[in-house]
Amino acid sequence: MELYDQALHNMENTLQGLAKRVPQPQLVPHMGTSAFRYTERSIHQALVQKLARSVNTLHAARLLMEYGFVQEQAALQRILDEINEDITFLAFGVIYGDITKLHQEYLKAFFEEEFDADTALASTQRRPMPPRKKIHAYLARIDCGSLDSSTAIEVSRTVSKTYSGYVHAASPQIMDMYVGNPLRFHVRGMLGTPRHQEHRADLWNYFYRNILSFGFVAKAFGDDKLFALIRDFSKEFMRLSGKDSESNEWRET
Repeated sequence: MELYDQALHNMENTLQGLAKRVPQPQLVPHMGTSAFRYTERSIHQALVQKLARSVNTLHAARLLMEYGFVQEQAALQRILDEINEDITFLAFGVIYGDITKLHQEYLKAFFEEEFDADTALASTQRRPMPPRKKIHAYLARIDCGSLDSSTAIEVSRTVSKTYSGYVHAASPQIMDMYVGNPLRFHVRGMLGTPRHQEHRADLWNYFYRNILSFGFVAKAFGDDKLFALIRDFSKEFMRLSGKDSESNEWRET
């Protein structure tokens, strides 16, 4: 889809522009060699990194969808769920001037090295990432829209649990692969099956949410002009694809 190509192109250009606006990574000693790291470990540097991973993962999810590997696509969408939550969590802290202890704990864990010794086996490192439910609670408190905070938290938990089934290969999600005539497990992708159509529709939501995440980051950088451009593109993206934020292709399946 050309619209997806345009969205990814815009995201990549915006990412590279934002990456130039934070102190650049430095080459530092690391486990007997060297590696690039953000030495300042700022919230804006974290936002740039999260955007980079989101665009890369979106490319991968789209590629898997095109070849019918919808189980793997859904697993990557679970990753995108968390990345977009993290972006919103961090960006809102800046936008609303509400940098909490939770933000500080998150950033400390995010930038922490995977290993604290010269070898992996000798390492005692344990990354203490804040529980996901705390991030859900923060987002619900800041921006739950028409939902009360407890309902917003439950919605986030339910979506997370559903897609976690693809990550951890739970039985209900695996049984989505058991279709056809004759019935069999499809292990070379699910091109042409109803499940492929459903997951193709679902991918639209992740493109749209990623566009919104870029808008939040633009706001966090204090760039109202960039925010307006992203907002206008998000509206055009919806108009040209004939969708709303629920993706009306779900009604066709």
